[in-house]
Amino acid sequence: MEHTMISKLFEPVTIGAWKLRTRTAMAPMTRCFADVQTGVVGEDVVEYYRRRAADGIGLIITEGIVISPRAKGNPGVSGLYTQEQINAWKKVTEAVHREGGTIIAQIWHVGRASHHEIAGNLPPQAPSAIRAEGKVSRFGKPFDIPEEMSIDDIKEVIGQYAQAAINAIEAGFDGVEVHGAHGYLIDQFNSDVSNHRKDRYGGDLAGRLTFMKEVLKEVINAVGANRTLIRFSALKIDQPDYMWEDPEEAIQTFIEAYKEVGMTMIHPSTMEFTKTIADGKTMHQLVRKYWDGIIVGVGDLNAETAEQAIAEGTVDIAAFGRPLLANPNFLHRVEKGEEIIPYEAKIHLKELI
Repeated sequence: MEHTMISKLFEPVTIGAWKLRTRTAMAPMTRCFADVQTGVVGEDVVEYYRRRAADGIGLIITEGIVISPRAKGNPGVSGLYTQEQINAWKKVTEAVHREGGTIIAQIWHVGRASHHEIAGNLPPQAPSAIRAEGKVSRFGKPFDIPEEMSIDDIKEVIGQYAQAAINAIEAGFDGVEVHGAHGYLIDQFNSDVSNHRKDRYGGDLAGRLTFMKEVLKEVINAVGANRTLIRFSALKIDQPDYMWEDPEEAIQTFIEAYKEVGMTMIHPSTMEFTKTIADGKTMHQLVRKYWDGIIVGVGDLNAETAEQAIAEGTVDIAAFGRPLLANPNFLHRVEKGEEIIPYEAKIHLKELI
């Protein structure tokens, strides 16, 4: 791989409040290396993110960080709702900033994708009392039947998202990504499979997006649109084959919602970046058709496909996940034309490197 072939990827760029060294991002990846009881991260997590910042990654998006005890869906996930958690994350952000990096916290509520033994001995929360399919990752027990959220519950959780965003800034993060994808709480409201509500939080897709819009409004009020990213998808952890009935119409409806609340940066998520889903276009090409703001692209990208997507204007930032797990110096390897170590779950899921 010649460096001359890969040039757009290494351009500096400003998006929102963030001056990035390259048009690259570290995709959020659940790691489960926090203290199981307290949700506090340690020095291993500090070094994990520092190494990726030292490599020159433009925007580091953390693993999902839960906004409350009840938001938790796996053992060992980190939190951002206690002072001890905030203080621990400060060490991470300081290390990243010392390397010249930019880091944002992905704030997360898993909704029904949990079990009462993990979610503070309370039933998981969801838009409707419909159990998710499958078992809790790294825990092995089937998902619990969730408790349908009342209007008061909804207001409380929206407040928890906003407070987590404020806590993220206190912890030194440069902003937040709201996790609205992959079958977790916000996406559970967005989906006709998991949301059977008859009130204003249900109905057609535009109605089901109401919860997401209210979360985004409060997060923007808390930290600003220029420090807020939203991740969304059709993909769901408990329904891997799910796709919107009319993908283009759905994407158009999502984009209208983001414009309505004042979003300027979005992160559409798919497992296969180059897969066409409607009208001969990929998910990100359809998003670009209706959105002229910032797009962070993700989905099994390599340097070549990322370079092409940036050059074509489909995305502004290319996010990499597994290549960065296996190669902490991924950008160095791309720049020098060195071999990229392939990701192997049995090796790279078990240790922070």
